[in-house]
Amino acid sequence: MNARQLGVKVEFGERAVTADNGCLTLTADLKGGTFGVRWRDGAELNSIVSAYRLTGGAVNTTADYAGHRANDNVARVVEDAAGGRGIRIAVEHTGGKAGRPALRQLFTVYENLPFLTVGIELYGAAGEEPETNYMAPLFAVNPGEGAIRLGLPEDRELRALFVPFDNDKWVRYASVPVPGELESYEATAFYDPFSRKGLVLGSVSHDIWKTGLKLASAAADRIETLEVYGGAAGELTRDSIPHGAVKGATVQSPVIFAGSYADYRDGLEAFGRANAAIRPALPWEHGVPFGWNSWSAVADKLDYDVYVKTSDFLRGLKEKGFENEGFVYINFDSFWTSLTDEQLRQAVAHVRSNGQKAGIYWTPFAFWGKDTEREVEGTGGRYTYAELLLKDRSGSVLPPLDGGLAIDPTHPGNLQRTDYHLKRFAEWGFEYVKLDFLGHGALEGNHYDTSIQTGIQAYNLGMEAIVRGLAPERIGRPFHINLSIAPLFPHGYGHSRRISCDAFGTLADTEYMLNALTYGWWMNGTLYRYNDPDHTVLYKSYNQDATGVQEGRSRLNASAIAGTVLLMGDDFRREEARARATEWLANGELLSLARLGRTFVPAESGTGSAAADVFLLRTGEQGEERIVLAVFNYDKHAPARKRISPERLGLAAGASAAYTTTDLWTGESRDCSGDLIVPLAAGQSTLLKLVFRPS
Repeated sequence: MNARQLGVKVEFGERAVTADNGCLTLTADLKGGTFGVRWRDGAELNSIVSAYRLTGGAVNTTADYAGHRANDNVARVVEDAAGGRGIRIAVEHTGGKAGRPALRQLFTVYENLPFLTVGIELYGAAGEEPETNYMAPLFAVNPGEGAIRLGLPEDRELRALFVPFDNDKWVRYASVPVPGELESYEATAFYDPFSRKGLVLGSVSHDIWKTGLKLASAAADRIETLEVYGGAAGELTRDSIPHGAVKGATVQSPVIFAGSYADYRDGLEAFGRANAAIRPALPWEHGVPFGWNSWSAVADKLDYDVYVKTSDFLRGLKEKGFENEGFVYINFDSFWTSLTDEQLRQAVAHVRSNGQKAGIYWTPFAFWGKDTEREVEGTGGRYTYAELLLKDRSGSVLPPLDGGLAIDPTHPGNLQRTDYHLKRFAEWGFEYVKLDFLGHGALEGNHYDTSIQTGIQAYNLGMEAIVRGLAPERIGRPFHINLSIAPLFPHGYGHSRRISCDAFGTLADTEYMLNALTYGWWMNGTLYRYNDPDHTVLYKSYNQDATGVQEGRSRLNASAIAGTVLLMGDDFRREEARARATEWLANGELLSLARLGRTFVPAESGTGSAAADVFLLRTGEQGEERIVLAVFNYDKHAPARKRISPERLGLAAGASAAYTTTDLWTGESRDCSGDLIVPLAAGQSTLLKLVFRPS
């Protein structure tokens, strides 16, 4: 295969090199050291440079170099996981101040795809090893022309998407209006919520760097300042010290995805697929986990009694349909250590006798005790926790995060401790583990393994040890790994991941979790097999007042559309909790949706940090269009009437569209045309099946 056989046309000239795939044109300026991208749909990246900062030095950009070179000797045909077949062009930047390493930009333009990838490499002269904790493949300050333009009329109200680094401390996604500014993590989108046109940027490599994406503008129709860089560290990455510096004969930046789409939702899904192609989701072929988790029900009052009584109650609901592939998980959360080893064995045996599976909880990278001189379990007395704790570069233990001290994932004592606990979980008969507070393992620090230079490298090492320890081929059965509080990236270490922080039973909890679904639905089936909406409280969480009927049912509806791990979160020793579960968990239509393991998609973008209130799932069959809608009223004090346009749902028939709606809770059907009006009581939500037939 040579370049001429590909659908990418590359031209090398004295002043520029261009690559055109029919969707976009990349132009690298060989005189000024900048580059730009023009999409056929009118979107643009303008006057972009790449930048880096050596340790102790100032920021350098490709425009600061004297020489810029590219020819057909540095272009090659590639077939990589991110986009398939394409052309990779290397632009070399050399010359300038003494001590400045050479810089290589790597552009990959794919056949017939509306995105490209951009990365940079630093390499020194013989024997030299550049050291840096800041590498920005895309960097621009361009007020006049704009670093990003969408090619839309100037009266549009454009927005930029904030994606949080993790799901800790009840962080929210946000749609930030332009003019404005933000720093997102690992991904962002600049988009028009009316037309939905948008440009998606994000990292598709997660071996070394935490990637920050800074967007700012004083103008309403463009992004003027753009900075996409490896080396993000601060409050929202939970770091107390700067990002680790990377040193080597060649130092590589994160690889950045940049694509323009008629619908930003398609762009985010394409970004998710590109990441999944490089590192697939951890395989799981055993269905959506249904069951129960103890935290919301009883928190630190967890004991043997509530565990086995919950198992007995849910055994009775299995006949009503609350199961998936014949199984239900009964899961311990934190404070399972209040039970003796013998009680744990008996609890697992009880669950298994009920035809269920048992789950456990662990925090692999966080130390919660006060006695740091305590011997580390599984190490034969060789180490104390004081030795395992992650320290800063001056040797001081890092400050607590969420009340716990960070454990260094690379320490041999931690690796022995990990093996010890995972073997116990398997020997006791557990088949599910919720791993919590994983962000501690990604903190920047001074690691025991000196080859590990960054927090992300350490996190990868620690999580790989867990996946190996619970591999089916090692323990002889499937073992579901659920990530609770965890970075969004790196992925591939959990079958499911909590889409938000803790979400309990109130309407505010439902709206908070759905804020994450509004902007993070695309992770389901790409980065992770399932999104996890957290424990689903039908009646009352341990730390809240009892919810009303509409409030509780909205929490269940929200969980069913998330992707989804469907774990109940009530203490079923309460009569009302049992009554609601007995009635609601017999809804076969709702449970069938949850069993699909498919996420609903927001019909509209939210505003600010609010959640969307309409979500949809296409379930069409030949000859007709089928859509399931989830519609929410987040006001627990007042009723609402939601107006939904079929055209905004992707149906092209307009006001004359004829369709039938069926309420999946009441079974009521009605014929409709034009806009759908959905009346909702205070705090109510509903699930509607729409069958549309063109007139």
